[in-house]
Amino acid sequence: MFSSLLRHGRNRRPGTGWRAALLAGSAALILAGCNANDGPSPMSKASRTLSPQTLALLQEKGMAKTSPIVVRIFKEESELEVWKQTTSGGYALLKTYPICRWSGELGPKVKEGDRQAPEGFYTVTPGQMNPNSQYYLSFDLGYPNAFDRSLGRTGANLMVHGDCTSRGCYAMTDEQVQEVFALGRESFMGGQRSFQVQAYPFRMTTANLVRHRNNPNLAFWKMLKEGSDVFELTKAPPKVDFCGKRYVFNATPADPSQRFQAAAACPEYTQPGGLGEAVAMRQREVSTRIASAGAQPSAPVKTGKDGGMHKVFLAKLENPELSAPGSLPAVVKPPGSDYGVATNEPAPAESIALANADAVPQAANVPLPTPRPTDAPGAAATQVAAAPPAASGGLFSFFSPSSPAAAPAPAATSTEAATAATTGAAATSAPASAPAPAPTRVASVDSGSMGFLSGLKNWFGGSPEPAPAPATEAAAAPADVPVPPAKPSAQRQTAGGPQASSATSTGRRTNSASSAPAAPPQAASTSVVPRPTHPGYGDTSSTAAATSATAPAQTGSTGAPALRPSVAASSSEALYGTQALPGANILTPGSFSSVQ
Repeated sequence: MFSSLLRHGRNRRPGTGWRAALLAGSAALILAGCNANDGPSPMSKASRTLSPQTLALLQEKGMAKTSPIVVRIFKEESELEVWKQTTSGGYALLKTYPICRWSGELGPKVKEGDRQAPEGFYTVTPGQMNPNSQYYLSFDLGYPNAFDRSLGRTGANLMVHGDCTSRGCYAMTDEQVQEVFALGRESFMGGQRSFQVQAYPFRMTTANLVRHRNNPNLAFWKMLKEGSDVFELTKAPPKVDFCGKRYVFNATPADPSQRFQAAAACPEYTQPGGLGEAVAMRQREVSTRIASAGAQPSAPVKTGKDGGMHKVFLAKLENPELSAPGSLPAVVKPPGSDYGVATNEPAPAESIALANADAVPQAANVPLPTPRPTDAPGAAATQVAAAPPAASGGLFSFFSPSSPAAAPAPAATSTEAATAATTGAAATSAPASAPAPAPTRVASVDSGSMGFLSGLKNWFGGSPEPAPAPATEAAAAPADVPVPPAKPSAQRQTAGGPQASSATSTGRRTNSASSAPAAPPQAASTSVVPRPTHPGYGDTSSTAAATSATAPAQTGSTGAPALRPSVAASSSEALYGTQALPGANILTPGSFSSVQ
């Protein structure tokens, strides 16, 4: 056989060089199979004849066994078609083969390792047929073509092969790829120098393009549709050229001296017999339908499933008793799963559900929480109880009469104190012309220049306290600030009525106090005493002006003493201001309590 091929090549007539090249390629193909020494001889696979059923189908459709072929691939439908030239000269569909597995997403292959199966128009020659493939049999698609290279796309060895496993290829079962391989081999033996492979993302209908209108590859797919339309209109594989980094189909340069170059601008060209107008009309229809699509459902840009598998193979994975076009390997990885499943037992329901889903949910990429900003509400409370620098400079400046420190507010009755603590307004017994007495003040570093040192200055005789804010201003305070509940008094009043206010007309506090509860109104003796704060503020102590320890606790009609905000007991404890945070109270930096 080989000697007859070579003798035919030596005795060829002029003009038959392409036939000699074809025969030489076929001989090399056979010799490559014969020289393989690992596993069964490739000839037992690559040279098998077509089945009687396929031969009968060829005769039924008016196709010669050696007539030219065209291969068309549709990713989304997971189908491979073989078209063959009929005795009338046109091409007709011979068979549709379900694809067992392809990888990646819809869209072209861009770079090596992206797991994308190619999309576009490719050419397969006899030298690209591999009878000794690791995946039973295969043929190389010829990626990248001139168009891919003009865009800088990379990758190699993208095949149609067997074994139902893919990393950028179109994988069939062994029985399927053997028949496709044989059809290509027979077309070469019949004189076809190469056959065309048209790889599409889906069937190039207007409805499918509208459904995928949000995909960034839409412009590329509309260009592929031009080639698909040419094939459907002419019933023959289009002549493919590249220019201006795009495909052109059945084009002839107006100037015969010019050539199409993928990276160069397109020269003026013509297309035969109104073909260009027919293709352009279909393109306008797509654009019109997309523009009017509105809120129609669209397909997801990415499914997260890593390719697809024809439903006939998914059905067999779900029920191994069903028949399928060919045998499956022992383990198959369905789309959407990150693990393989055995093919001799029913696949897990989860795997089948993921493979049939439109998209697989992806794990959310939740960022780590950022550090708490210093200007967040309550952030300033995480400070050490220490007095800020005095406004007039120097530690002992608080002894100066000119310091702006305020004198303590006059002591109010328990009823007035409770009212002031709740509303921040003036006591009802205060004259209308006099400023309303403010709630009992405590030393606090959060108050700036009126803080801890200013409080000490008040006890040693400083300047009088500025007039407190009117009741209208106090009422304008945020309404959502929670007020701590009143703490029960440790001791109930045993005799007499409530004490009268000890405030003087000048607002100063005297240094004497009465020990009798029912005594006439006198100035109460004051001192700085530690006092436990409300549980919601932590275990710190309050320092406040209090009556003599011998006097019983003053209570109003409600039996509750005036509430006092907290202050740090020492310079090493955190201070959290004089107002509670809404919703939660800070116990220590970084922890919260729901106690209000």
